[in-house]
Amino acid sequence: MGEIKIVIGDPKTGKSYQKTIDGTPLYGKKIGDKIDGSILGLKGYELEITGGSDIAGFPMRFDLNLAGRKKILLSKGPCVKIKRKGMKKRKTVAGNTIYEQTAQINTKIVKYGEKNIEEIFGKEKKEEEK
Repeated sequence: MGEIKIVIGDPKTGKSYQKTIDGTPLYGKKIGDKIDGSILGLKGYELEITGGSDIAGFPMRFDLNLAGRKKILLSKGPCVKIKRKGMKKRKTVAGNTIYEQTAQINTKIVKYGEKNIEEIFGKEKKEEEK
């Protein structure tokens, strides 16, 4: 099925970690939803979805309730840079729901488990280097 890259942000240290998984258990989840870390092999952790992008690189927008892309007129917020007062831009963005075309999901840790996250991801990097 479709693989999704999960970027896990650690608010305590400011570091982020990346893991690729099969995305089927995440389909239908929205930005702001909390997911169990055991899906990613992080026992005891709880993660909150903060954003993401689809396979073409279009960013997910939190206030667009759909699973797919849409061209919308934006005046503020993420996905748009406003250079003049009163300026609006029509941009293609992805909705806030995870679906088959989603390539990356950004998350942050809400609840920590018993094992340190740096130990979990640090071991993987050391094994790959050998």
